[in-house]
Amino acid sequence: MEIYESAEDYLEAILMLKQRNGHVRSVDVAEELGYSKASISVAMKKLRENGYIAMDKEGITLLPSGEAIAEHIYERHKFFTELFIAIGVNPETAREDACRIEHGISDETFSKLKEALAKLKTEK
Repeated sequence: MEIYESAEDYLEAILMLKQRNGHVRSVDVAEELGYSKASISVAMKKLRENGYIAMDKEGITLLPSGEAIAEHIYERHKFFTELFIAIGVNPETAREDACRIEHGISDETFSKLKEALAKLKTEK
């Protein structure tokens, strides 16, 4: 099943919030992404219906398929943010640019970039 970039953003935000706060509520996702509560409600319903998250009175939980996508996207986000900061990009700009790149780059290219950077680090 193909997942949209916006759904990846929601799943990534849920993962980050869970790591930071230990729990996630819809209002937290709205605040994190700067979206309205109504928009988040619609998105959470779609993610739940597609088997990516579960929701109960305790909050939002990533299901295995949602967690895999979130971790995949978040790994890319961290990689590009760290890379851009290391080459002198302002941290806020680095995070914003990483957000744009994390969705569009192929698995092959991302893997090769990670390999190249690891090689450069060992050659120093």
